Amino acid sequence: MEFVTGVKEKTAMELPVFMEQEEGTTVTVEGAIHSIRNMGEIAFVILRKRDGLLQTVWEEGKTNLDISQLKEAACICVEGTVKNEERAPHGKEIRLEKIEILSQPAQPLPLAIDKWKLNTSLETKLNMRSVSLRNIKERARFKIQEAICRGFREYLYEQGFTEIHTPKIGAKGAEGGSNVFKLNYFHTPAVLAQSPQFYKQMMVGVFDRVFETGPVFRAEKHNTRRHLNEYTSLDFEMGYIDSFLDICEMETGFLQYTMKLLETKYEKELKILGITLPKVDKIPYVRFDEAKELVAEKYNRKIRNPFDLEPEEEELIGRYFKEEYDSDFVFVTHYPSKKRPMYAMDDPADERYTLSFDLLFRGLEITTGGQRIHDYNKLIEKIEKRGMSTEGMDQYLDTFKYGMPPHGGLGIGLERLTMQLLGEENVREACLFPRDMTRLEP
Repeated sequence: MEFVTGVKEKTAMELPVFMEQEEGTTVTVEGAIHSIRNMGEIAFVILRKRDGLLQTVWEEGKTNLDISQLKEAACICVEGTVKNEERAPHGKEIRLEKIEILSQPAQPLPLAIDKWKLNTSLETKLNMRSVSLRNIKERARFKIQEAICRGFREYLYEQGFTEIHTPKIGAKGAEGGSNVFKLNYFHTPAVLAQSPQFYKQMMVGVFDRVFETGPVFRAEKHNTRRHLNEYTSLDFEMGYIDSFLDICEMETGFLQYTMKLLETKYEKELKILGITLPKVDKIPYVRFDEAKELVAEKYNRKIRNPFDLEPEEEELIGRYFKEEYDSDFVFVTHYPSKKRPMYAMDDPADERYTLSFDLLFRGLEITTGGQRIHDYNKLIEKIEKRGMSTEGMDQYLDTFKYGMPPHGGLGIGLERLTMQLLGEENVREACLFPRDMTRLEP
């Protein structure tokens, strides 16, 4: 009887192991042909690996295959000798002795992925996403995004949070309003989840601290550089808080952890993309109404909407705090109750405002959060005051009947945070397979 006992050891090396090999060592490596530079008697065959590029050298008469048999995008296994070469990626190359073709492309590549920058439109890149992301610079963006998710998880685990996974099909939207995708669920009306809000609040009564990373859906008819109809939300909710500032502190800690992670574990991608990490040792916070007045005065801009921030105002607030405090981030607190969901706790000092906040990063909102109402009677009172129906919220409301601690939380837009960190102009650049008003493929 034979058994499977764990990860199989392979003779083919990955880049970290290859980098440890001394000159003259015989090695075996697998990879995809990223580019071929044929110089006649020799050719440079660049392999694309998960950790980066590796230079191999084909020499006429020294390998089992002719260079004409190799094509870009073919997957191959090569054997050869390590040679130090300072001009090669990582300062080493392989002088080829044997080549095995694992697979051949059926057609030539539609994009010049070996170029440093893809000189094509965003729409073309998205239409050919699985090919365009083979470009080293394009795929580096999503290693940065990986670091953000990794930092979120690792930091919250350290802080005693439990990871949860909540349904994305429900009876009612958590945020209210009409921006929900409706569907027929076995002849019962249902919606796609706008957020995991109700579920993560319910789980605070179980685990005290919970988090989730997952998709959320917004049926907003936007066609802007900052909106997606499906995006990934990094959510957490925590109990036994003293104020909404506890939530701000936790997010600041996450950002500090993640920037350190990027600096130490993703140095290569930061260099490829030319990213300068923002300072996050401390983040200023300012009241909503005060922020509007500050930018109105400094930039001579009339306040047009007293209940919300316009995109231009967000940009100016970001600019103000960069100029005055050299901060790329700012918490804008105490948003008007009129513009916040029914579960947001009103400020006891002035019920026109809530104990909530947005975090702006370089002038763009990337986070919404705050303290929630934890008292059942006050929650019912606010729902009734707004003339809302409790249909579909029975289980959520029952949670509060049986006692809940003071709590709050937030949701971070992963793609927006990535976009701002990368310095991109369009959020679609920071989404593997974007969903907007016109795009359902690939």
